[in-house]
Amino acid sequence: MDQQQNIDFVLRTVEERDIRFIRLWFTDVLGRLKSFAISPEDLEVAFEEGIGFDGSAIEGFTSPDEADMLAFPDASTFQILPWRPKHDGAARIFCDVCTPDRQLFAGDSRECLRRMFYRAEKLGYIMNVGAELEFYYFPDEHTPEPMDKVGYFDLTPSDSARDLRRSTVLMLEKMSIPVEYTFHSSGRSQHGISMRHAEALTMSDAIMTAKHVIRTCAYESGIHASFMPKPIAKGSSSAMLLHQSLFDREGNNVFWGDDAKNHLSPIAKSYMAGILAHASEISAITNPTV
Repeated sequence: MDQQQNIDFVLRTVEERDIRFIRLWFTDVLGRLKSFAISPEDLEVAFEEGIGFDGSAIEGFTSPDEADMLAFPDASTFQILPWRPKHDGAARIFCDVCTPDRQLFAGDSRECLRRMFYRAEKLGYIMNVGAELEFYYFPDEHTPEPMDKVGYFDLTPSDSARDLRRSTVLMLEKMSIPVEYTFHSSGRSQHGISMRHAEALTMSDAIMTAKHVIRTCAYESGIHASFMPKPIAKGSSSAMLLHQSLFDREGNNVFWGDDAKNHLSPIAKSYMAGILAHASEISAITNPTV
């Protein structure tokens, strides 16, 4: 569907499904999900004119003397929030952040990724990403103590979170995020969810959604989900693994090569060399805090 068709679909769905709260989502430069809610009556105006907010209150966005920002909902990301009531329900839409003159904001995470996607597209490549999220379940946010003694891929009744993982996957699938598999990871009370690959921008939205869903499902079960890389000093580390690939317009994997040793093409080797060469700079952006 084109943009107007997406907008028409959203407006019709909001009316038919009794949605009373539209949560507009965006991400700050530290990767934290931000949100504010509008009523259905303001949604059509939001698509056309954006919704203003104070950008100086968002870390890394703007200074107080140039505070005004606009959030424009991306209708293609509309999803009803399945954990909210069906009556007077809620939905979310990711937003593109713009300056007051409607120019795309250079510090918007989605726009940064979109620019890279378009650069790759001009070279004839489609960027695909698969993600695997690792995290811990703790009794609460102040008590980093494991809740089981289960190990990697173990199938045992003492895996106390197996039902929580199941309900989390069902919730993700209701949000149109396909899950490849879930598992108990190597650390005590550590878990993992692997999501099926998608083009880069779709996957970035899916990652932010998945982390929020994982935390929400845990909270509703009376426990805390932590994505810290090392919440327990002597425990296993958690990571977010990104499985990256490039395809051409005919759907061929350009990373595949005839190299008998590792079947990597020159493009794949150059891609990996670029990541390694710029690893420290990349880490400053992707891993700025604990």
